[in-house]
Amino acid sequence: MIFRQLFDSTSGTYSYLLASRRGGEALFVDPVREQMPAYLQLLTELDVRLVHALDTHTHADHVTALGALRDVTQCRTVMGEFSRADCVDHYLSDDETLDVDGIRLRAIYTPGHTNESFSYWIGGPQPAVLTGDVLLIRGTGRTDFQGGDAGASWDSITQRLFPLGDETLVYPGHDYKGWTCSTIEEERRFNPRLAGRTRAEYIDIMANLNLPDPKMMDVAVPANLACGQPEGRD
Repeated sequence: MIFRQLFDSTSGTYSYLLASRRGGEALFVDPVREQMPAYLQLLTELDVRLVHALDTHTHADHVTALGALRDVTQCRTVMGEFSRADCVDHYLSDDETLDVDGIRLRAIYTPGHTNESFSYWIGGPQPAVLTGDVLLIRGTGRTDFQGGDAGASWDSITQRLFPLGDETLVYPGHDYKGWTCSTIEEERRFNPRLAGRTRAEYIDIMANLNLPDPKMMDVAVPANLACGQPEGRD
């Protein structure tokens, strides 16, 4: 399988390109609009045809490339069923499977960071999960806007993600310290917000982060509800 982790340094965002083989079909997860030239170059060099572009949730810190990729490649845009974006071609329901040329992607509803966040599990000999902003490496996504809920975050992580198995690789939507990959076991044992904590303790931690709003939130959220397209386009 072709698996590429790409990074946008401005927002600290990871995007992911998956394809089963050269010359086959591909999908992008959490693409950033400013990185479009790099994405198109990679698609050409790997000789893959993009058929789906997915977001894990409505991002507040960058503008998505879903609409731009659809314009150029004629791919389908995909998000979870609770997204308020009306520009999406297909809305995945919880536990729905997306099969792309031998790649099996299962949608897992994991609210908490936002009330419409999904994670995407990748089957195969080495299972992996793309967690978006719900579970980060040695951290978790903030829960103080866009319908976020710390209790729901705890439940999503402990009841939906941790049962995926200790050896499952964790690929987050963000990192700000240079970490690229983890495992379910590592996060269960070493994540300082989760390891040895109770649900009540976690909720208290999240309530006292006192983080500033993302700098691009007022621009990014409205843009992303339109798949990152200029106003008036779908």
